[in-house]
Amino acid sequence: MITSKRFNLAVQKLYSAFHNNTLNPEDCKHCAVGNILDNISQWEYLSEKHGTTRLSYIGMLNQKLGRRFNGYSPMELLQVETAFLKGCGYKFIKNNRLQKPKNFKDNDILFNGLSEVIAVLCRLDNIENVMAIDTIQNSISNQKSRKFKEKIYI
Repeated sequence: MITSKRFNLAVQKLYSAFHNNTLNPEDCKHCAVGNILDNISQWEYLSEKHGTTRLSYIGMLNQKLGRRFNGYSPMELLQVETAFLKGCGYKFIKNNRLQKPKNFKDNDILFNGLSEVIAVLCRLDNIENVMAIDTIQNSISNQKSRKFKEKIYI
């Protein structure tokens, strides 16, 4: 499967953060977008409120100017962050307030968030979801098939 440079870098950073226990939905430097953007916090000024896809004035300005942050537009970054929060079990309640789950640092919850982020990153790059079970099974099947063909010709 052919992927973009921005996709590969983003997944690598997220994977490292997950395995180093530095992925944290409550810290703008260590959430999904924070990790993609090399642990900076300035990206939070792109949205009006944590977890929404509504761009702030600064976000709209950057979007209209075509500004990219590690390959992603402001709107794409907010889509990634929203997916991460929803995947981690966050919910919007009255007045657009964000309700967090009880144990948002649990590895299973963080993995769900990570899976949602990767699905969004795949969608943004128009590639098949690499986290989907059928994609993984096809990849394993193709690897076994190649190994079998190599053995036949040797």
